[in-house]
Amino acid sequence: MKKYKVLFFGLFLPFLLFGQGDFLLQNNASKATIPFKLINNLIFIPIKVNGVELNFLLDSGVEETILFSMEERQEISFNNVEKIKLRGLGSEEEIEGLKSTKNSLETHGLKSNDHMVFIILDQSFNLSSHIGIPVNGIIGHKFFKNNLVEINYQKKKIVVHSRNRKFQEKLDKKFVKIPITVERSKPYLVTTATVNNVQIPAKLLIDIGNSDAFWVFENNKIKLPDKNFPDFLGKGFSGDIEGHRAKIDEFAIDEFEFKKPIVSFPDSISIRNVKMVPGRIGSVGGEVLKRFTLVLDYQDRELYLKKNNKFSEPFTYNKSGITIQHNGLQWVQETVRLEMVRVGTSIDDLQDRDKTNNNFKYKFALKPVYEIVNVRKNSAAEKCGLRKGDIIVSINKVQPYRYSLQEINNLLKSEEDIWINLEVERNSVVLKFRFKLEDEL
Repeated sequence: MKKYKVLFFGLFLPFLLFGQGDFLLQNNASKATIPFKLINNLIFIPIKVNGVELNFLLDSGVEETILFSMEERQEISFNNVEKIKLRGLGSEEEIEGLKSTKNSLETHGLKSNDHMVFIILDQSFNLSSHIGIPVNGIIGHKFFKNNLVEINYQKKKIVVHSRNRKFQEKLDKKFVKIPITVERSKPYLVTTATVNNVQIPAKLLIDIGNSDAFWVFENNKIKLPDKNFPDFLGKGFSGDIEGHRAKIDEFAIDEFEFKKPIVSFPDSISIRNVKMVPGRIGSVGGEVLKRFTLVLDYQDRELYLKKNNKFSEPFTYNKSGITIQHNGLQWVQETVRLEMVRVGTSIDDLQDRDKTNNNFKYKFALKPVYEIVNVRKNSAAEKCGLRKGDIIVSINKVQPYRYSLQEINNLLKSEEDIWINLEVERNSVVLKFRFKLEDEL
């Protein structure tokens, strides 16, 4: 019988200086600058794997480098492949995968040789449909391990610095330094949380790959507030993550205070496969981290924070109650104006030119199809009759493919109590629905 190795995401690996698979600056450079895309508070960077460029989610909450959605990237070759099983966040069971070593990863002046990657074979694990752009992998510990990594959310760039006095002086002068620990290859900080007027210490994972503000796990000191609602929190390695959202009194990270933040409470089934470090009660994610320029220093166990102009923005959430994702592509006929160029030799010719500018032609283009994949119980969307599986036909009388998935999600997170008009296709019938965004907290 073929034996499988089972990998639990979050297993401890010894900390080795410049060990196997570490990212290093090339050509004795003092820094490397990597542009990124910021979507739903998540960071996506391009990385070449064995010479082929892929799109990666940067996630300090994972230990290993993970690849998936590889069915269209057959040109990538992998060495030393063996079968394993993968397990992580989510309510479902372990999934099959591959482990490969001796890989080369590089991006914008950083390179990692002899890099180990894990490949998810289950094609149903697909972040692309939830994000709205192609996503082929997740990278974490190896990227941060031996580098000073600066993340500038406003400029949408990552700068990896060598260790030098000039940059250290800048950090000491302009940033707030906060001690962290690195346990099981992941960074943690100790904050304070105020729940029901009681202040308690809170050890949190610094989770760049989590789009929410804070996650909190219930325990004997922290209980789910009375005012809450059940919600779909995201997708993990082992399935959907369900839980509740609520507000607590306050979270404070050193001198930075967050009043009435929206906190996610994942249910026990969704986190049952996660091996917790002692004392951890949750995570701090992108909705908070995007309010700073931050520098992570795993070697010296330091986090540096500097507020940006988004620091005081209100915390938001999807008020509609529907989760929307891509569901394939469709051919759409579009109208294109024909620009006619004529040489005018008289005033009459110039006047006639305007008459020719009303010519059009048609072209066909592939555009995304948007589907409702989750409807929150007792939400405005459920009350008006929307269902899981409905295909979006129009949003406020606009064809949905004219929006990016990010733009749709921003609309559904609007602070204002606005009305949303949706046309959907259900069982080949087009239905109309109208509901108002309402704050449930």
